[in-house]
Amino acid sequence: MAWVVLVLSGLLETGWALSLKASDGFSRLWPSVGFVVLAVLSFAGLSWALRTLPVGVAYGVWVGIGAVGTAVLGILIFGESVSVLKIVSLVLIVAGVVGLNLSGAQHA
Repeated sequence: MAWVVLVLSGLLETGWALSLKASDGFSRLWPSVGFVVLAVLSFAGLSWALRTLPVGVAYGVWVGIGAVGTAVLGILIFGESVSVLKIVSLVLIVAGVVGLNLSGAQHA
């Protein structure tokens, strides 16, 4: 169950990062409110998952999911640039998350 909560928390990290962008420096009310709500939920989920998962693995997975999700949605929603180097870098982040997950499974 901790892994499910961790993955959902990573997805919420993507949500709060996109809300932060949409808030335009906290000058827009609803994206700013969305940022606060999603950030609190994301950190609460990470905190809950850390009760049973190793911190290095859990935090790495949480950040990896958030980073990849934010980069992909930044490309799709905000029209950010895409390049071969960016795609390769995202694949390497996913590979790192998978590697952390596999290493953590042996010690959790």
